[in-house]
Amino acid sequence: MHRYPLITLLKQHQPADSTEQAMTQDTLSFVQANADCFERSLLIGHVTGSAWIVSPDRQKTVLIHHRKLDRWFQPGGHADGDPNIGGVAFREAEEETGLTSLKPISPQIYDVDVHPIPARGDVPEHLHYDIRFLLEADPNEPFVLTDEVNAVRWLSMDEVQQLTDSESVLRMIRKMNSY
Repeated sequence: MHRYPLITLLKQHQPADSTEQAMTQDTLSFVQANADCFERSLLIGHVTGSAWIVSPDRQKTVLIHHRKLDRWFQPGGHADGDPNIGGVAFREAEEETGLTSLKPISPQIYDVDVHPIPARGDVPEHLHYDIRFLLEADPNEPFVLTDEVNAVRWLSMDEVQQLTDSESVLRMIRKMNSY
């Protein structure tokens, strides 16, 4: 079944704290209960893929300024039926940044986060079960802006903390201490 690779990755994941542990368990339960978990048509929520992109020296990361949500986040997006969630994270990172030097650091999950998405148009409020993977890129490569984002920037970990108070982003920064 197409959900088994993600179920395996979720069972292998080592959460950073009790909050991420609870979100990992919630995500595992959600994926096991919903055969269509990769489809955005599942209106209660769906699995998404994100990329935490870092420089080779691990001192900088890439954030995008999301046009619809008007906030700084890591690149990511909907699976749209693709159960290869690591591939989804990679594809979204390429699409939203234009970076071609991206390479996965590990096939394992880097972070798991569950967060609400506000209602928009005819789509009700729902949850994103976001699976994050760690990627590396060349910080000298130029970005290519798309219509989904207002800006893309390399930022030091300190600069990120000045732009966002998102606990999920701050947790990913804390995890960088072990890399």
